[in-house]
Amino acid sequence: MIDGKQLIAWGFKPGKWFKDALIAANAMRDGQATDEMIYNAMLRMQPVETLMRTNGIPFNMLIDAENDLERANIDAVVQNMDALMRVPTIKAGAVMPDACPSGPQLGTIPVGGVVATEDAIHPGFHSSDICCSVQVTVFHRNHDLKQLLDVVQRVTHFGPGDRPSMIRPPSPIMEEVALNPFTAGLENFALGHFGTQGDGNHFAYVGHLRSSGKPALVTHHGSRGFGAQLYKRAMAVAKKHTAIVAPRVPPHNAWIKASSADGEAYWKALQLVRLWTRSNHTIIHDLVRNYCGLAVDDRFWNEHNFVFQKSDGLFYHGKGATPNWSGFSADDDGRTLVPLNMAEPILILEHTNNKDALGFAPHGAGRNLGRKAYMRGLKDQYWLESTDDAASQMAFFEQETANIDARFYCGKPDLSELPGAYKNAASVRAQINKYGIGKVVDEIIPYGSIMAGDWEVDAPWRKK
Repeated sequence: MIDGKQLIAWGFKPGKWFKDALIAANAMRDGQATDEMIYNAMLRMQPVETLMRTNGIPFNMLIDAENDLERANIDAVVQNMDALMRVPTIKAGAVMPDACPSGPQLGTIPVGGVVATEDAIHPGFHSSDICCSVQVTVFHRNHDLKQLLDVVQRVTHFGPGDRPSMIRPPSPIMEEVALNPFTAGLENFALGHFGTQGDGNHFAYVGHLRSSGKPALVTHHGSRGFGAQLYKRAMAVAKKHTAIVAPRVPPHNAWIKASSADGEAYWKALQLVRLWTRSNHTIIHDLVRNYCGLAVDDRFWNEHNFVFQKSDGLFYHGKGATPNWSGFSADDDGRTLVPLNMAEPILILEHTNNKDALGFAPHGAGRNLGRKAYMRGLKDQYWLESTDDAASQMAFFEQETANIDARFYCGKPDLSELPGAYKNAASVRAQINKYGIGKVVDEIIPYGSIMAGDWEVDAPWRKK
């Protein structure tokens, strides 16, 4: 039976609506609905008018649903966007084809969400994984792709924590870290996490260009603990400011006034973290290049989970959305990378600056179910009644990765990162084309990839 304590545990605020919500929730439970389905229904029932002002701004939906699961996912995204668009700083919004909810609080910006704000930087809109990004290096000549992936595994580090290394970020970056009020004191994170790639959906991917056959390395990660600590500091400043100027706005939607001294310092800190993250990608790629003795034929990168300012003066926040307009940064070269899943090609898009998308593109394929809900479904479908749980899981892993070299740095596979955990790649690609979000000009065909894996079970640094 679902009671009020359960709804509160899911992140809902108690109120008169709880009475009807509990009746509906338990009726759904009697009908064998999953927790995920009930949670999404509660999102739709929770009153949004109690949050902020009552006139939400319209937003553009560049996403389609092909089945009930996708329709439920979009319903939840719409509910969150509708509440989000009531924040008084927001002037425009859009939803990408990879959209999915990203938190239990109503009005949390979804993955695949974009909002433009006036004189405001919202730390919660880029999240703690600041400047999560992808970089590709195309090498000049052919090379054995297995050996290339072996070298990547040797030189990188996945999972929490730092790595003992003589690798250091560029000195100018470290000098600025010590001077900025938002980053001063975070030097150990900037040093210790340099050359590392994190966990979750971060990866190193090896393949070849469809156009030329040349080998390519793609890495996906953000600013690690350095960015996460900066985010904590920024949220504290944002909550303090918003509690004064807009106390009815939920804390997760708090902002820093961009034109204030804090806003200017935070903007500079974000650019500093951006440079650190780009350097972090580059050092991993250069280590691989040096070990293999390969020359670089091409290299570019782009970020998501970040904030950009356009000529109109607004601040464009992309949560799991990638800038796709020319000149979004000084190092933009007109192309955008869109990974789908480890078994699918990584798309290389030419910028289109779609106005409905506010100039953005999806950052990947996205999910219809959260990690926990997906894993519950796997257990129900594949190995709940199995007498050999490990064998069943390994059989599923081999089925999902049959045509690629899939590796997990910490040993045990993270089944919530396998291809089946993500939306249908062909469908997402079709929506990119349908809505004119970007033009596919090339692809990186997969050989294999490395991810962190289930580090909590079998982390290398726990072994003597």
